[in-house]
Amino acid sequence: MSPRRRKARRGLADSAPVFSALGDPTRLGLVARLCASGPLSIVRLTEGARVTRQAVTKHLHVLAGAGLVRGTRVGRDHLWEIEPSRLDEARRWLDHIAGQWDETLGRLKDSLEG
Repeated sequence: MSPRRRKARRGLADSAPVFSALGDPTRLGLVARLCASGPLSIVRLTEGARVTRQAVTKHLHVLAGAGLVRGTRVGRDHLWEIEPSRLDEARRWLDHIAGQWDETLGRLKDSLEG
């Protein structure tokens, strides 16, 4: 395996926790809400949610473990905010995979037409 390919596999493996964390609808919703609203407290994040505050906290810790969010203490509140660099990294991998898919489809089309 070429060094370039090994590096790509390592990078994709490093991003796997991000995709795993985003695979849960509740966590994906939390990320979307934080992206749209900016930093929010647990109280604000649980408003209108169908899960308990404790469940939201657990989901936030999973997202933090994947590097997608970070929490900071502000007085008595714990504010959660998005970590944009990890989302950018995930987007780059999706773009890379989409490009590979487009190349494969192009080769298939050329093969069928030729």
